[in-house]
Amino acid sequence: MMHRDSRAWVALLLVWSALWAVPAGALNGGLAMPANPVDRQTPHATVQGFLSAAHRGDYATAEHYLDLDFIPRDQQAERGFQLARRLKFVLDRKLAIDLSSVNKTPEGDPADPRYDQLGVITLEGASVPIRLQRVSQAGEHVWVFSEPTVKMVDALFEAYGPRVAEWLPPVFFSGTVLGLEPWQWLGVLVTLVGALGLAMVLERVALAFGLRLARWTRVNLDDQMVAAGRGPLRLPFFAILLAAGTSFLLLPRPMQTLFNRVSYSLLIVSVAWFILRFLRVFSTFVQTRVSSETRDPARARSLRTQFAVLRAVFEAATYVVAAALLLMQFEVVRNVGVSLLASAGIAGLVLGLAAQKSISTLLAGIQLSITQPVRIGDQVVVETEFGTVEEITLTYVVLRVWDQRRMIIPITYFLDKPFQNWSKSSPELLGAVTLQVDYSTDIDALRAELSRILEQDSRGLWDRRLQTVVVLEAQDRTLTVRALVSAANPDKLFELRCLVRERLVAFLRQRPQWLPFTRTESRTAPQPVSPAPEEIPPESQGLGPRS
Repeated sequence: MMHRDSRAWVALLLVWSALWAVPAGALNGGLAMPANPVDRQTPHATVQGFLSAAHRGDYATAEHYLDLDFIPRDQQAERGFQLARRLKFVLDRKLAIDLSSVNKTPEGDPADPRYDQLGVITLEGASVPIRLQRVSQAGEHVWVFSEPTVKMVDALFEAYGPRVAEWLPPVFFSGTVLGLEPWQWLGVLVTLVGALGLAMVLERVALAFGLRLARWTRVNLDDQMVAAGRGPLRLPFFAILLAAGTSFLLLPRPMQTLFNRVSYSLLIVSVAWFILRFLRVFSTFVQTRVSSETRDPARARSLRTQFAVLRAVFEAATYVVAAALLLMQFEVVRNVGVSLLASAGIAGLVLGLAAQKSISTLLAGIQLSITQPVRIGDQVVVETEFGTVEEITLTYVVLRVWDQRRMIIPITYFLDKPFQNWSKSSPELLGAVTLQVDYSTDIDALRAELSRILEQDSRGLWDRRLQTVVVLEAQDRTLTVRALVSAANPDKLFELRCLVRERLVAFLRQRPQWLPFTRTESRTAPQPVSPAPEEIPPESQGLGPRS
């Protein structure tokens, strides 16, 4: 009896061992041998191997990282391919796995050596854990996605997966390029083209509606503002449609982040673009309005200078803010900014010293726009060069010299050094023509000739305010005669002075005796004059008095 019982125990032990060995040696027995090596020794190796195979479209290898023993063997190959693909989409969309935090030891977590949890995904108010399980395979322990996790893949995919992708032919799911399957690339292409086309249509509709509203007002500024939206208005529509379209493609998290940042950047660029357009349109509108309503050219030039400088200030601020918002998307730049703010004392001192010149130049430009010692269109003399102020920026002034050269002058020059502004308060000027003539010259005749020249030959250059001829200086051999005339602006004055000089020289050439020349004279000493005989007294003639 004892012998029979011992034999029964041995048989039971053999059966138990066989039953234990069969599942261990037959994990995913319905799958073919993988073409690529499969490393499942640690949780880290399993997660990395699955994601790597799934993102390159090798689902025949990725399915070996799943526990498929609950599926009949004849269906494991087909279902494993589908489940691996679906799990990839779910993880990419709902669970960001940090590989650096996944356990890298074969024993796993000492607290629970059978499981290693990667995270939790919410499904209909419940939490679905995503776990790895340690199982036996051919006499060794390997890590695979646990059976409960694999069983929940279909439900998770129904909630978060691309349902439209299931309708496409299998060729759209074979392989990946840059982490995207062919159907995703097709979706990206359709999204880009569709978003661009729809954005153009929406832009036209919005502009047409805006112009219809703008026509109800009497001011032309709103019409110009609506027209300025052509171009900048297209970008926000395109950015919104791009972000919305790509969200349905279940792109991998890095790729989706890229498209989101592109959309955000386009929104920032569109706003900055519209602000620049607004500044240009508003500045032009105000200058045109002032020029048409005021008769004071100096006032018009003053406003033009102010708007030019202020527009440059706001444009620079727009560029800086837009660049800051664009760079703040990147974590590295944000960390650098936080570090700079943390050391604001030292950084502020260093930046202040380094940017002292730039800040002073910027402030000089603002001060120049307020005080306006020089304005756009003013005619000035700088460093003996005469020219017209053509452009004023925040850092320099462009002076168009009379011979078409351009002088680039630092803006601080006009605040630190003296210069001549010939049209500061009024462009009207006086000009002198100086001649050397002989002492015998008839000055009244020169005055009459100057009057004739101005009345008959000036061709509108003389503004009829002033004409004089005076003897400015008497030298030892010549007289210095100055003819003073007036003109409406420096350009006319220059031409008028040249004309008067030519005509007076021609007038003197016809009278050569009035031209300066060197005289050579010789004078003899005067002889004493003898008195007449009748004037000589008798005593002087040697005759004595008569008796």
